[in-house]
Amino acid sequence: MRLLRFLVLASASCFGILFFLPTVTPAQQTATITGTLTDQTEAAIVGGLVTVQPISATGASVHAESGPDGRFSLALNPGRYRVTVEHHAFKKEEQEFMLAAGDARTWNLRLQLEPMSADVVVSASAEPATIENTAALVNIVTREEIDQRGEIWLTPLTQGIPGVSFSQLGPLGGSTTFFLDGGNSNYTKLLIDGVPANPPGGLVDFSNFSLDGIDKIEVVHGASSVLYGSDAMTGVMQIFTHRGNTSQPVLELNADGGTFNTQHTSGQLSGMLGASDYSMGAAYFDSDGQGPDDYFRDTTLWGNFGWKFSDTDTLRLTLRNSSSDAGQPGQTALGPLFLVPGQHTVLHDFASGLTWNFQTGDWQHQIIGFESRDYSLDVGPFGSFPSDFNRAGLNEQSSYLFPNGGVSIGYFFEVENGGATARHNQAGYVEVHYQLVHRLTVIAGVRADGNGFYGVRAVPRIGAAYALRYGSGFWGSTRLRASYGLGIKEPELLPPDCSPQLDPERSRTVDVGFDQVLASDRIRFSATAFFNRFQDIVSFATLTNGGNCPAFGGSFFNTDLARANGINSTIEAKPLHWLNIVGNYTYDDSKVLKTTNPLMDPALAQGSRLFKRPLNSASLIANAHFHWANINLAGYYVGRRTDSDFDSVRVGNMCTGPCITSDPSYVRWDAATTVPVAKGLSAIAQVQNLFDRKYQDAVGYPALGRGYRVGIHYVWGRD
Repeated sequence: MRLLRFLVLASASCFGILFFLPTVTPAQQTATITGTLTDQTEAAIVGGLVTVQPISATGASVHAESGPDGRFSLALNPGRYRVTVEHHAFKKEEQEFMLAAGDARTWNLRLQLEPMSADVVVSASAEPATIENTAALVNIVTREEIDQRGEIWLTPLTQGIPGVSFSQLGPLGGSTTFFLDGGNSNYTKLLIDGVPANPPGGLVDFSNFSLDGIDKIEVVHGASSVLYGSDAMTGVMQIFTHRGNTSQPVLELNADGGTFNTQHTSGQLSGMLGASDYSMGAAYFDSDGQGPDDYFRDTTLWGNFGWKFSDTDTLRLTLRNSSSDAGQPGQTALGPLFLVPGQHTVLHDFASGLTWNFQTGDWQHQIIGFESRDYSLDVGPFGSFPSDFNRAGLNEQSSYLFPNGGVSIGYFFEVENGGATARHNQAGYVEVHYQLVHRLTVIAGVRADGNGFYGVRAVPRIGAAYALRYGSGFWGSTRLRASYGLGIKEPELLPPDCSPQLDPERSRTVDVGFDQVLASDRIRFSATAFFNRFQDIVSFATLTNGGNCPAFGGSFFNTDLARANGINSTIEAKPLHWLNIVGNYTYDDSKVLKTTNPLMDPALAQGSRLFKRPLNSASLIANAHFHWANINLAGYYVGRRTDSDFDSVRVGNMCTGPCITSDPSYVRWDAATTVPVAKGLSAIAQVQNLFDRKYQDAVGYPALGRGYRVGIHYVWGRD
């Protein structure tokens, strides 16, 4: 009996040990790593991916994501691990851990933003910010997208950006102007690596702006004069050139050609050498066009060189130079009488900047010294007409980052020269951003702008971005944003007698929008309503007595008033892992509210839509990526838009000329592909105007018919 009782007790004890062993043993062997991910202002980073990979033993990697408060937690068996933290907007961090049973490690990280990321906005605020915390609508185009679409010129690339329209006087090399959200062609400020490239108070001719050596393009919607002063009336476009980022030198070569006797070649060398990085390149383009005197030649040179004295002390030099010569045959679509033999335009654009970033205590400083030149020479049957503008200056900005926010203070000085006219401008500005709660970020700034022509003016800007919802699955995150700003623009550098009483042109812009993620991040939708008002627009009137500007035969006045209200929308879908589709639609209801020009041109009459800005425009871009090829198809719709033949005057209801006052709508399709051939070698091809559509971007100037380019792209030194 005792033996039986002993066996029962022993069995019960063994059963109890076996029963509790699975519960107790893992708890004794588990180690944990916890932490919080924050940015430089200690604001929480949501969606950071933490990956743990065993080093000394085989096993699958373990993943975790940071939540709305930036926190993450991982339970691991004892061992040696490599822990990597990644986020699409921040630089990657990595560290090794040796964990024993029961260890509880804390690893809090303050991540550094990656300025060249497609999810980081550099141009919308004084300090770079993630696109989720940016109050303004921003569109970003990366080098990958440029290569996928096979584009080599900036203008056709911008047709895939909502709110953008342009006018090109004929095919390649024709004068090309840019419009954003209904504003005039001189209402968008162009920056190249932080260097202002607009002629003083004037517009940029994008006809010779190639995409060679460019890694990223940012388009910021809304008045941005708080940071950038004159010309930033409806927005800013900033171009970022390539930087070397590999320890091994990388050599890229490109050669292609096709119809219209077109040839295009480019080469770029980049890399890192010790504490320095370098990137330099050259490109040449040559085309005969599709008619007499329709040639186009362009040479582009660029360089980007950086020196890192320490983690908080860097120096960077950027250079970009473009020289082109383009035949200008005239409005040949209106008939042979409009052909202008021998007319051509020479352009020479140069931009250089030296940027010093350093830190003193808790303050971060940036000083940019810059110089840019815009030279053009129009040669025709009536002689040569040169213009030469130069601007040089200094921009100093100091930023203090505190928990969940920061303040930036800046000073700007600039000298502008053109002909016999010169201006000295200076300004001071301040901008504050603060994350009230982890969902709401607000930004506010003001600038006192002292211009050598119009004196001192103050312009403010405010905005907010609110994460209404964090989520995954079908109904993902929702973000709201809104911004308000005043813009300002100096008159062009005219002879002193032509503009004695002119005030600066002014804009008031309001943007309200939202971004929605759906279907586990496979669908993204964005919509922004804009309400823009432009006043004190400078207009010109011809006077019989020559006015106060005899060289132009009239006078300039601050008289015109206009507005542009509309919607910019984008939907991006990834139904399959190899297929990405992006659709854009813009509704731009512009209107001339007041003008003095209706007798000079019927298209400028009060109540008309603003020049070259279509009421409706859209684009559809589909990209399929396979292991054997990348295929891209892009379609563009441009609705009817106000234009003029500039060869008629309306008297009552009668015209003294053709009285063409609009361009018809059109649809154009382009296609491109890249096919890997060998290691580092790819075959490339692009077809423009795939269906040979006959259309005009400006009255009388026919666009290119169907054309193709084929060639090779070779990369040596890149993994």
